[in-house]
Amino acid sequence: MPWPYYARPAGGDVTADDVAAVRRRQWTLGLPEAFEWVVDLAPTLGPAARATGLHVDELPLMALDRPPPRAALDARVRRLEPHDPELAASRAVADIAFKAPGTARGEAGPRERQAALRGFPEPRLRAVRARMAAGLTVTVVAEEGDGVVAVGSHQPVGGVTEVVGVGTLPAARRRGLGAAVTAALVEDARRGGAEIVFLSAGGDDVARLYERLGFERVGTAGLAAPVSS
Repeated sequence: MPWPYYARPAGGDVTADDVAAVRRRQWTLGLPEAFEWVVDLAPTLGPAARATGLHVDELPLMALDRPPPRAALDARVRRLEPHDPELAASRAVADIAFKAPGTARGEAGPRERQAALRGFPEPRLRAVRARMAAGLTVTVVAEEGDGVVAVGSHQPVGGVTEVVGVGTLPAARRRGLGAAVTAALVEDARRGGAEIVFLSAGGDDVARLYERLGFERVGTAGLAAPVSS
């Protein structure tokens, strides 16, 4: 797998003992101790996770209400094919973007993206390319003259898809690139037959950006993981 899936509750009340048991199993398998759930459907998981020492985030869970507007950009927005040589750059951009969450501009740009490429050698990309070839992951990038500056993906299953990993190099933020990538992902999802498009926003400031694209808050997503050192 290109990334490990979070542990997700099957239903019912969740106790601290349940969370601790899953964490032990994740540790045994060499997987990150991480959980993901819909707070509205599993309200006991958050307190149980906190009781075991995990850090819990509660984020806006959003679904699309109307087609997003198209943005006029100088950047080129396009869908990557499975064999695309820029896949490594797209993964590097996402990695940099999520290490500096939010919408504020920053210093990290193309130079940092190029330096991060060594973290994404071809063997690490094979599983991602296989998912793309199978139609399980669709990735869209925004490119300028110096390469990929924004990226995002959606993961269709039947008539539902989740928009994930939308990120922009901090130096290129506040120019509508993430919005343009998201709009292209939605357009691609609709062409593929998706009736429900949803996402988890990284916070209220990010949620406001998605609201401008037609997404509405429909619930709360929970994420739990060990406290970063």
